[in-house]
Amino acid sequence: MAANAQQTAGKKGLPDGFVYVTDVMPDVLLDIRYFSTYNFVGARVEGYLAPTAILSAEAARALKEVRDELKAKGYLLKIFDAYRPQKGVNHFVRWAKEVNDTIYKRTFYPNIDKSKLFALNYIASRSGHSRGSTVDLTLVDILTGKELDMGSPFDFFGPISGHGTNLISKDQTANREILKGAMLRHGFRHSQEEWWHYLLINEPYPNTYFDFDIVM
Repeated sequence: MAANAQQTAGKKGLPDGFVYVTDVMPDVLLDIRYFSTYNFVGARVEGYLAPTAILSAEAARALKEVRDELKAKGYLLKIFDAYRPQKGVNHFVRWAKEVNDTIYKRTFYPNIDKSKLFALNYIASRSGHSRGSTVDLTLVDILTGKELDMGSPFDFFGPISGHGTNLISKDQTANREILKGAMLRHGFRHSQEEWWHYLLINEPYPNTYFDFDIVM
């Protein structure tokens, strides 16, 4: 199937094969950063018309298994991003080329020259998110309601965000491993560079980059 493909609308107007994550697990927490202006772009990202999370049905089912395991251990899942329209990726690419637009440099990439984001693979013209089975997430302690300390924020560009870094504490490493272990046990693989980023190994649309808007 070609890039930017659209599928026949299914339940609630989503393409067939896609679901709202909150329909599969209502207690999932959402902090959809690209619907807001608090992200490395500093603006709402194109295609994000609602603060919700969409995934392929297969990825959502696997993520529910993760949720079930971790909830029994005292944690909830918080999602920052899931399916991402190709137009949103294109927005990232345009932003990366505007080297003087650095509104959130201190927050998200303080030690990296924006002109090097492509060379360092922090920005690319294609993303697994647009295939519908990639999710960015963290853990929240059920008792305190607070996110676990992972050593760096979501979408922080730098080596501190990578698995195996020696720039964080043992407790922070252990928190990352709680999430990583559960995700790997239920069919996801991790990004070595981003502790929050996971892709379903047996993704149903490995060659398709979708471009439908995120709506509710």
